[in-house]
Amino acid sequence: MVLKTFGWSFAVTALGLVAAVLYGGWTAFGIVAILSILEISLSFDNAVVNAGILKKMNAFWQRIFLTIGILIAVFGMRLIFPVVIVAVSAQLGPIEAVDLALTDKDRYQELVTDAHPAIAAFGGMFLLMIFLDFIFEDREIKWLGWLERPLAKLGKVDMLSVCIALIVLLITSMTFATHAHLHAGPADKSATVLLSGVAGLITYMIVGGLSGYFEDKLEEEEEREHEEEEQAKRTGKPIVLLAGKAAFFMFLYLEVLDASFSFDGVIGAFAITNDIVLMALGLGVGAMYVRSLTVYLVRQGTLDDYVYLEHGAHYAIGALAVLLLVTIQYEIHEVITGSIGVALIAWSFWSSVRRNRALAAAEGKAGSDEKTEVSSGV
Repeated sequence: MVLKTFGWSFAVTALGLVAAVLYGGWTAFGIVAILSILEISLSFDNAVVNAGILKKMNAFWQRIFLTIGILIAVFGMRLIFPVVIVAVSAQLGPIEAVDLALTDKDRYQELVTDAHPAIAAFGGMFLLMIFLDFIFEDREIKWLGWLERPLAKLGKVDMLSVCIALIVLLITSMTFATHAHLHAGPADKSATVLLSGVAGLITYMIVGGLSGYFEDKLEEEEEREHEEEEQAKRTGKPIVLLAGKAAFFMFLYLEVLDASFSFDGVIGAFAITNDIVLMALGLGVGAMYVRSLTVYLVRQGTLDDYVYLEHGAHYAIGALAVLLLVTIQYEIHEVITGSIGVALIAWSFWSSVRRNRALAAAEGKAGSDEKTEVSSGV
């Protein structure tokens, strides 16, 4: 079952890692592996939501989503979108940006380096907002309770995350201006950081608004589906899966949703590398696993309960946000930035495993105690 579901993902992983070694050696191999893990961990929630919608579609449209949909996801958001970001920041045409990235790496790297303050400010603010909104939300399950409990109380203050993000942006911009003797045009660079950061904040609010709208729609659909299931049980009629025009629009909806979910992965990738080839390889491999995980969820109906993974992924986002803002002024090696995120995610995964084992042991002990009481009573 696992091989059948994840077979294509394993194959693409092998091809992607081999391509990375041929393209840039073992350093490139490490970067692609880190990007893949980052994308998978950040997209767990994406797979869960996708599965909730996909199960309502018939077999034909499920195949369309998992074939044509993966092409859109990999080549659209994971390849074209990073190129567009670089092209806009460096004021290049998209074709010129791709051509430079593939044929004149030195010139491309020079242009990306010049555009890096804008990319870092935009991406840093976007990722910082994701992190802040997560840690200020009161959640039933807490990973680092000593930290998350007081932050959840602070989160009751309206617009706190936006205020903190803007304060961080102002400090970053002023700090950059103070140390701007290393760059030409300090005033322009400082203004660029400020404007790009505000653009990142606005983009987050738009994407967040769309995601919230879609989630509300999904909840409405789930309520309606529950009512239909209850009615089907009473009448004995089978539940009709979506097909035709309804499934087509649901397919479009899924692609838009996937784009909004993958935004954090694409932006986070810039904290690890500026190379669009490595970015496309790493994020593409990750996107394949998201699709495979979606299929697994649809077919199995369950997911191992690694409840702290979402926390680890968001702490990794927070770390990437800070690192992106720091790289406006200071150079940090890609492996370091990537390793911090992977370490946080691995830590959260291990914490989830330990929690599951503790719960299983507690349930087993409770069951044995109950049996002892029954036998003693007899």
